[in-house]
Amino acid sequence: MVVSKIEAKDLRAMINTGQKRLESKTEYVNSLNVFPVPDGDTGTNMNLTFTSGKQAVKENTSEHAGELGAALAKGLLMGARGNSGVILSQLFRGFSQAIKEKETINANDLAAAFRAGVETAYKAVMKPVEGTILTVARESAKAGVRKAGETDDVIEVMTAVLNMAEKALEKTPDLLPVLKEVGVVDSGGQGLVYVYEGFLSALKGEAIEELDTEEADLSELVRAEHHRNAHEHIHTEDITYGYCTEIMVRLGEGETVDSAFDYDEFRNHLNEMGDSLLVVADEEVVKVHVHTEKPGEVMNYGQKFGSLIKIKVDNMREQHSSLVDADSQPVSAPVQTPTKMKDFGVIAVAAGKGLAKLFESMGVDYVIQGGQTMNPSTEDILKAIEEVHAKNILILPNNKNIFMAAEQAASVAEVPAEVIPSRNISQGLTAMLGFNPLNDLSTNKEDMIEELDHVISGQITYAIRDTEIEGLAIKKGDYMGLIDGSIKVAEQDRQVAAVETVRQMLVEDSEILTIIYGEDGTLEEAEAIAEAAQEMNEDLEVEIHVGDQPVYPYIFSVE
Repeated sequence: MVVSKIEAKDLRAMINTGQKRLESKTEYVNSLNVFPVPDGDTGTNMNLTFTSGKQAVKENTSEHAGELGAALAKGLLMGARGNSGVILSQLFRGFSQAIKEKETINANDLAAAFRAGVETAYKAVMKPVEGTILTVARESAKAGVRKAGETDDVIEVMTAVLNMAEKALEKTPDLLPVLKEVGVVDSGGQGLVYVYEGFLSALKGEAIEELDTEEADLSELVRAEHHRNAHEHIHTEDITYGYCTEIMVRLGEGETVDSAFDYDEFRNHLNEMGDSLLVVADEEVVKVHVHTEKPGEVMNYGQKFGSLIKIKVDNMREQHSSLVDADSQPVSAPVQTPTKMKDFGVIAVAAGKGLAKLFESMGVDYVIQGGQTMNPSTEDILKAIEEVHAKNILILPNNKNIFMAAEQAASVAEVPAEVIPSRNISQGLTAMLGFNPLNDLSTNKEDMIEELDHVISGQITYAIRDTEIEGLAIKKGDYMGLIDGSIKVAEQDRQVAAVETVRQMLVEDSEILTIIYGEDGTLEEAEAIAEAAQEMNEDLEVEIHVGDQPVYPYIFSVE
């Protein structure tokens, strides 16, 4: 039977099923990260982005396909996280623009929409790279256009799009050498293939198996808990566990599994890490809500039993401060936005209360809690811009995977905003040395970017799989030293890895070494690293700060 058109209800089903398929494979997409570090988040970013689009469609009751497409595009735009999420949002922005006048979508319309999506996404990327999601989208769109010239059946067109997407994905290692070196396909391209699989399943009337655990159960409990706590008369500084952490684990799945799940043992362990604990589990999935000081440890513990398919972390101290401020206003009067705008507002992205304090001490006005594994969305950044209430905005992403979301937010902000392309925390802190509130926006951007090259950045983390990169053999569990984004050191002992990383970072005219220790680092070990560095260079000045950052026990910068 030929299916000649896609009605609004069909498009709605495609979006729902595409998101469901992507969600079910989120952890696998994450595992395709080129570097074997515990922060692969392409799948998470794409899923959260598409979920935002799905939610916007769910809230739209239109029976007009084009209007649903517009809702999808807006939802994706606001929810876009990470470069992969932004590219996904651009693909469907172009797709939606192409169908905006269409009440129903025929085969030619569908093919043209995929082609328009590719054109929009390519325009959004400054330097498109072959062997990525863009390649997969482009080649599959071409196949759709060819098939639409042969048939009026939208299922055949969607089948051609998916088949070519799969073939193009298989070829990504031939186009991008680093993929071939570590033996993976492009993660963003894989995520897109899963979305297309969902689309085709919906058109064929096939169901994607849903999770058995009802998501509303935990969400309702968490909302009720937060509502109750919001009205308790406590001081922000009295909050013992500051991060509201939620994870969902698909049991028994993923490369990090090393333990069998036991509900009582699992719950008892988490109970020692915080309070307000809720654990909901069935045979396949466990959901957790806990208030803790170390959300990274909760995530790491969850990975011992399966793959993380949902992550959410909120800074409750920030939320409580906002609630207290709001409650201090007269009940009958709305909270007033300051009428006087300051000339400049600087926004930085960082995970960890220690890092937030460091940025604030450097003159940053607003720190968005996020970074690796917690990329903020376009909407998160726009909200920060509104909160700062300044005539000019400077944004420090401090992570190359946040660049595109930051640029997207800057482009739609109501005030002039510029993004400083800081690739890591060290660069973000150094960039602040170039900020001068007496200068104009373009001069500040230029001066802050110039500072980025004055620092050598390093991080210590651990390997989640065996691999070999640029001749360096890495075993699962090794501690790795990254210097300016490249893995240079792999050692079984963390302190040995840290000292060797610092040794490779130091150059003849190095003057200052900054060590920032995170959740899993210690002051004692940081001091030992500092002592070893000063033995290498007796004139070296060393500063040690607590950052509380997850994933990376130590962050180094050398100036």
